[in-house]
Amino acid sequence: MKELVSNKSLANLVEYGRNRLNTLSDTDSAKLDAQILLCFVLNKATSYLLTWPEKAINEEQYQNFLSLLERRVQGEPIAYIVGAKEFWSLSLFVSPATLIPRPDTETLVEQILLDHPVSHLSCLDLGTGTGAIALALASEMPNWQIDAVDFNVEAVLLAQKNAKNNNLAQVNIYQSDWFDQISPDKKFDVIVSNPPYIDNIDEHLFQGDVRFEPKSALVAEQQGLADIIHIAAQARKYFAEQGALLLEHGYKQSAHVQKILSEMGYVDIKTIKDLAGNDRITKARYLLKS
Repeated sequence: MKELVSNKSLANLVEYGRNRLNTLSDTDSAKLDAQILLCFVLNKATSYLLTWPEKAINEEQYQNFLSLLERRVQGEPIAYIVGAKEFWSLSLFVSPATLIPRPDTETLVEQILLDHPVSHLSCLDLGTGTGAIALALASEMPNWQIDAVDFNVEAVLLAQKNAKNNNLAQVNIYQSDWFDQISPDKKFDVIVSNPPYIDNIDEHLFQGDVRFEPKSALVAEQQGLADIIHIAAQARKYFAEQGALLLEHGYKQSAHVQKILSEMGYVDIKTIKDLAGNDRITKARYLLKS
């Protein structure tokens, strides 16, 4: 490969990476991305770059950094390049078979914990992906009985790996297409999901990191509402008394989701805003008929 940086010090490489990534219209964290890639190549923490800015890397490390940097320049998400993402202070393995956990979903975890400050509870996470929601809850509430399912076997294996890596093996993770493999005898106090909710003609599917994420985890029929409708309908069979349903959805879908839940007999329906102030989580309760 053509020599691009004569002085291969850590500081120079971070600056070179920042300049390369600044050409991306959808990258507003060019320096951080460059630091993450360089730390990944060196297997070092970010503090290492700050402590030894003049330290030079060897040729193999340099070529590896350039290769990873080029993947990022082409738009590939950092999380897929390094194979990991932090969520709720947990280090999670990720792969192109799953969505990349996002900070807005931490709002969903936070809401469940705020609503249910109890030591024992049964919870079901539908479409768990990396296991982010279920594992975050388990890390805070180790005595909760948590099931987490996904239709994608590769995602299930990844979530199981994340559970083991974070010493959260008490979470029961298995394959199921929504409720298909869940015993009808099981009852849950809380059912939670971050399901596919993007319309298949939504322009956001062709922008940023979303371009690289699995469409099966993003797109739903009926203007993005089909899976939400299915979950809300089927969940009623699996609730314990006064069960709670929490759904992540698109920022323009709250009125539709509230209407769906109301028509299905849910009560105490409320929408919660995400970190950017957009409608993102709708929660409700379902009271079992005596």
